[in-house]
Amino acid sequence: MTKPKKVIVVLLDSLNRHLLGCYGGTEFLTPNLDRLAKRSLRFTNHYTGSLPCMPARHDILVGALDFLWRPWGSIELWERPITHQLRQIGVVTQLITDHPHLFETGGENYHTDFFAWDYTRGSESDPWKTREDPSWLGTPALNAKPRLGDPKRKHGYDFSRTWFKTEADFPGARTMAASAKWLKQNASNSDSFFLFVDEFDPHEPFDTPKPWAGTYDPDWKGEQLIWPPYSTDTLKNGKLTEREATHLRANYGSKLSMIDHWFGKILDEMDRQNLWDDTLFILCTDHGLYLGEKDIWGKPLVPQYEPLGHIPMLISAPGQPPRDIDALTTNVDIHTTLCDVFDVTSHYVTHGHSLMPLIENAAVSIREWAIGGVYGQWVQIQDGKNKYARAAVGDGFPLSMWSNRWSTMPLTAYPNLRLPDPDSRAFLDTMPGTDIPVIRQPFQPGDLLPYWAMFHKPGDHHLYRVDQDPTEQENRCGDPLEKDMIEMLHAALRQIDAPEEQFARLGVK
Repeated sequence: MTKPKKVIVVLLDSLNRHLLGCYGGTEFLTPNLDRLAKRSLRFTNHYTGSLPCMPARHDILVGALDFLWRPWGSIELWERPITHQLRQIGVVTQLITDHPHLFETGGENYHTDFFAWDYTRGSESDPWKTREDPSWLGTPALNAKPRLGDPKRKHGYDFSRTWFKTEADFPGARTMAASAKWLKQNASNSDSFFLFVDEFDPHEPFDTPKPWAGTYDPDWKGEQLIWPPYSTDTLKNGKLTEREATHLRANYGSKLSMIDHWFGKILDEMDRQNLWDDTLFILCTDHGLYLGEKDIWGKPLVPQYEPLGHIPMLISAPGQPPRDIDALTTNVDIHTTLCDVFDVTSHYVTHGHSLMPLIENAAVSIREWAIGGVYGQWVQIQDGKNKYARAAVGDGFPLSMWSNRWSTMPLTAYPNLRLPDPDSRAFLDTMPGTDIPVIRQPFQPGDLLPYWAMFHKPGDHHLYRVDQDPTEQENRCGDPLEKDMIEMLHAALRQIDAPEEQFARLGVK
């Protein structure tokens, strides 16, 4: 197989594998994703790596797992995104996105090495408008409960949604239309290109206009519920009623079906130009989203159970008939695949394996384990059959943050929750594969911690035989298998040059 020199990656944020028709879902309609699947390699054992949103994009664009060193942040001084290498060899790169975190503190330099980028305004936390459209009544925006549940504290999307005059004005629709237009105008004008479509849907808010709104819950009366709580024991503790939960899950389905419809515009253009013959097309996501499974909603701080961590990936490759690929894969492998396809090499340490041997049917496996997690929380490892989530032991420390950017996710709704500043305990250290000095800030009990490292649960380990127990009902910690998984975790951490303190923190020395 001759490697294609045209690559399209479409990332749909918070895309739940188990709800897609092509993965056996029957609850919601996804005809265009299913349409892509009919011509694609369907990866059945694909998992998250670094989480959540920006760490996952770091996996894909930079290729280095970063959750063991920092919570969320920009591309570091010693790293380069794949687009940097492609620029050096003259490959056209285009970003089309409505993902607001790419243009906030903590994500502000992922787009800068693209040859060109197009940002659609108005998704979620995007600070696009300072007030509601005074003429918004009668537009597609249905009455919806504000993000914080308090009409006096509206901000961000609460304002933006009132400026969408038609379905085509919603950010997801505009992003997909812009992507199809770019292909129409540019795909035939370049021998080689990389198009990255980073689409925020179906991430919350689950806001859609008619006819999508109400598709899966036509009997709902009153304000739309479009913001899921980030919570565990949600119904048990009265955070949602059963009726509200049904409505909220249905609204995710409406958002999913709506973005599936607009995603079809890209497929239409692929068909029109017959780009399938010379283009590698990858459909992926950063993570799933809990919609009531195990009474969990959103992305609260829990181990990455299957609904969130077991994610879809479809790849259409020239000359390759559709089939299932059951090999274990993870998101850093996408970056290494791009390097392989375009024949470029990263000068810093990366952690992926190329998918090309699987795509070309030259191998049945490319990795023995996949590792991932959230900074300061569980570190997970799986081998395709078993999943082990190891929490910290003792008090959850030692824990340090390594970064020369020193930025993380801004919480505009909660301005008092901020990243702690480096203090007199900070010192210079180095990262694996580099001799560039890096600020290392140690934390200790009682410190203000970065948002994603808060509320960790030392000693809360989880072990599941996901091949036999896909809904993860039986925690098998204490079985002889746990010893094997600890040994695998130890070896994996050594292989990726994890910080020594992680071995102590996790109790796997």
